[in-house]
Amino acid sequence: MLSTIEATKADRAALLAIGSGLTDDQWHAQSGCEGWSVKDVVTHLANLFWAAVDGTQLPDTAGLATEQAQDTAVAARRDRSPAEVLADYEKVSEAGLQRLAELAALDVEMPLGDDFGTYSTAVIPAAYAFDHYTHIRADLFAPRGPLPGDPPPSDELRVGAALDWVEAALPQQYPAAAAQCSLEIEVRGTGARVIRFGSGEATGTISSSGPALVRWITHRGSWADLGVQATGDEQALAIARTLKVF
Repeated sequence: MLSTIEATKADRAALLAIGSGLTDDQWHAQSGCEGWSVKDVVTHLANLFWAAVDGTQLPDTAGLATEQAQDTAVAARRDRSPAEVLADYEKVSEAGLQRLAELAALDVEMPLGDDFGTYSTAVIPAAYAFDHYTHIRADLFAPRGPLPGDPPPSDELRVGAALDWVEAALPQQYPAAAAQCSLEIEVRGTGARVIRFGSGEATGTISSSGPALVRWITHRGSWADLGVQATGDEQALAIARTLKVF
């Protein structure tokens, strides 16, 4: 999964450049993640690397649901200044990228908890690429986020890496839904591919661009607003609308 690591490296460099130019007001502005500031989003991305490098640096969140655990970890570092948060991210992400390369080379099964499922460690770097891609573009920049200007590129490297995680995570995170319907998700343009969800002949087809798919599969935009086209069995499509990848 060299490409997914390279995608995360590219977005890491972009995030460091963005962070170095923010004002104090921008750091503390509400992001596209409800309840999180821009500073909180960067803290969260650092926390993801801490989980790979040294989990003892994070609070114990055993027994908590995914989103509650992430909120708890972010809250534990909320008293840090923007400069401290950015420096922490820069340091731990450098070590974290090396750790991701080591995990990818192992290619062994790793359980990530009941909410996430079990994956080959070769796939884990895609989760980091997905989180960086999504949080930077959908939560920091307009229209959902507070930052003006253009976000980093949605190129083949970064969109493709984000979609690699979507493709791997969907059946793991929604096994019950996969047993109830069969979907075919056609990705147009950048990151083009067909993602199949469930088994048997598809009863619902969803057509979307890659960047739009990342937004609607994380509930950061509606099908109507993102130009998504859907045909087929209404029950299958109703299930599709509930899917949310972490």
